[in-house]
Amino acid sequence: MKLTLPSSRALLLAATLLSACAAAESGRAGEATFTPSPSNAFGAYLAGRFATSESDTRVAADALLAALRADPDQPEVIQRAFVATLLDARPEAVRLARRLPDNPLAAMLIAGTEAQAGRWDRAEARIRSLPRQGAAQLLQPLLLAWTLHGKGQTDAAVALLRPLSESGRLRTLYALHAALICDLAGRAREAERFVRIAIGDNSPPTLRLVQISAGILARGGRESEAERLLETLARGQDDLALATGEQAMRQLIATRPVTSAVEGMAEAHLALAGALRGQGAAEFSLALTRLAQRLRPGFSPALLLAADALSDESQYAAALAQLDQVPADDPLAGLAGLRRASLLDRLDRPEEAIAEFRRVAAAYPTASQSQARLGDMLRSRQRWAEAAAAYDDAILRVPAPVSGHWPLFYARGIARERSGNWPLAEADFRRALELSPEQPYVLNYLGYTWVERGENLAEARRMLERAVALRPQDGNIADSLGWALYKLGDMPGAVRWLERAVELEPRNSVINDHLGDAYWTAGRQREAQFQWRRALALGPEGDEGPKIEAKIRHGLPANPVAENRR
Repeated sequence: MKLTLPSSRALLLAATLLSACAAAESGRAGEATFTPSPSNAFGAYLAGRFATSESDTRVAADALLAALRADPDQPEVIQRAFVATLLDARPEAVRLARRLPDNPLAAMLIAGTEAQAGRWDRAEARIRSLPRQGAAQLLQPLLLAWTLHGKGQTDAAVALLRPLSESGRLRTLYALHAALICDLAGRAREAERFVRIAIGDNSPPTLRLVQISAGILARGGRESEAERLLETLARGQDDLALATGEQAMRQLIATRPVTSAVEGMAEAHLALAGALRGQGAAEFSLALTRLAQRLRPGFSPALLLAADALSDESQYAAALAQLDQVPADDPLAGLAGLRRASLLDRLDRPEEAIAEFRRVAAAYPTASQSQARLGDMLRSRQRWAEAAAAYDDAILRVPAPVSGHWPLFYARGIARERSGNWPLAEADFRRALELSPEQPYVLNYLGYTWVERGENLAEARRMLERAVALRPQDGNIADSLGWALYKLGDMPGAVRWLERAVELEPRNSVINDHLGDAYWTAGRQREAQFQWRRALALGPEGDEGPKIEAKIRHGLPANPVAENRR
């Protein structure tokens, strides 16, 4: 087989809370803010809890602030209102933080506020009060080092980070910040030494690590080494390559990544936020990103990370608002553009998404990423011919394809096959396998299509057997092999592999239908009827439903293997 906020819940909550809280239009069109009287604070609190569970930071902050106005001394409401306002980047977060002396996030927020005001002793005291456990324990040395540097105690700051940079699972992070402090202090040789520790202990390196390290190396007279470091990302096929061009290199050399201790604190928050993202700590990751944004407004890496975190929680409009703040001349503008286009697609604004993909493609004429992502979007919307044209442009931007470019030919092959151009599609699949012969999904797609077309069945069988060996737990590939054996007349083998495919993908209509055909041909008509009925119940696509109904009524022809039914 080829691979390719519930509304009822919201309505129920609204009905429950209507008697408890009222809504008034806010200054932003289409949004509401809660204005309860003291008697309905509980309703606003419930609304805020629900919005928090849905990751809707705006509504959560509105509702919990309303609950707090109605009942200002409830510790639980203060705590939740603080988190909600921090996540939604509200100014009220600072006021609420001062009421939470034992909250680590509140302490970090207040420490940052003191640092921005130049009150470094107070900032240091807040940071030293952080608990010696969890994420706060990991972040404390970085923030403390930056406060020491802010007080003019650079030697003490470096001495604090040096032993942490020499051992431990976060040595890369501590070494990088020691390098930043030395770079800011004009201690180029020490900065380079710490950078080499960070680079040597991180493979593959992250974008931010490469940006910081390349800039420090270049300012230290190691421009060729900095360029080679950037090329490690440029050679990749992912979106990060857009941030490694000549313009980016010039900016890295000319501008230090941080220009003050306050910006260093922002960098520390952002580094840990990035590490926590995707590890089950989405809320804490976004909170740290918000702390970084408060310390360094308009910081493009923070804008991108905030957008990613919000997108992870399906808050696409809020994520888009973050990306809209990235300047057009920023080294990360290309990355922001690709993310913006993807969000527009998720918001079901495809024409705007197409325009954004094309704008990025025009701005980066030698990069294939934007047109490849456009092809992916059009393919997901079954606009096959347009997708193939987008992949055409992407491939033209790759003068000498290497093994890493096989997905471009595979994706174009799918688009061409679905738009009815099989000869060119087949050539693309073969080209993808030339570039990377052991790709199971290419082997599967080409082998399955040959089986469906009744072509090259022996070669298709070999391909599919290899694909199954490479992906033994993939039900779709097991189905492809079983269907090839069915077409070849090997009913015992067909039944064995199609039963395996149904075990792996029990709710797939096509696979159940295939197993029904194999059962019928093997003389197991009652079991065939069961599988066909199951396939029908699972919602077959297109015109497959009537075909399955006909089989349930009449069975298969006397020699079904000879029939080309699909």
